[in-house]
Amino acid sequence: MGDYLILKLQGPMQAWGEHSFEGTRPSGNFPTRSALLGLLGACLGIRRNEYERLQQLADSVQFAVRKDARQTQTEWGEPKKLPMVKMTDYHTVKDARQSYIGLKSHETIQTWREYLLDAEYSVAIWENEDAAVSLDELETAVRKPVFTPYLGRRSCPLAQPLFGKRLTAESPNQALQAVEPSGGVIYSEQPSDRSMRLRDLPMAGQPRQFASRTVYIHGGDHVSE
Repeated sequence: MGDYLILKLQGPMQAWGEHSFEGTRPSGNFPTRSALLGLLGACLGIRRNEYERLQQLADSVQFAVRKDARQTQTEWGEPKKLPMVKMTDYHTVKDARQSYIGLKSHETIQTWREYLLDAEYSVAIWENEDAAVSLDELETAVRKPVFTPYLGRRSCPLAQPLFGKRLTAESPNQALQAVEPSGGVIYSEQPSDRSMRLRDLPMAGQPRQFASRTVYIHGGDHVSE
């Protein structure tokens, strides 16, 4: 049996940034590892330039993310799936930075930023061996965060507290099965026979630079990601 901390990610809008090109800022269909580490880092009060603490956090935890199956009712009272919707918002940004090194800036640039609407996620977190940051510390931080957590971008506030539950279970999947609503595809760091590659491993000390990892898929009839 293992110990799991469950987070609930719910809000009117969410945005889980993938690698971007110029002004296009796409969102993935579920929270990336870098985003979840950033979320926990904010709760713990770790600043962006505290590279050693960020690496300790990254080395301490693993994640399984369930894209929760949501449903509503038709006018006849029958269950109906409530799909996630993507929206693109157009911005112009004055004095945007040209890079993360130096102070040079563009005059004005255009950006297209994706957001997810009607999306909800449940996240199971478990410790690695010799974890420098324990689940106890994470639970305390999530219940009373140092910095305000948000769902990928500052314009995406939480609709409910992050803390969902603390429980013991035989596996991350079993831990998520104990959380409402039941059902949904799980993207996990626990191996299965289906997988995909994702470039979302943050590289400490190198802003906006990411390495690749394997994400394992559990459940679901079809995966569009």
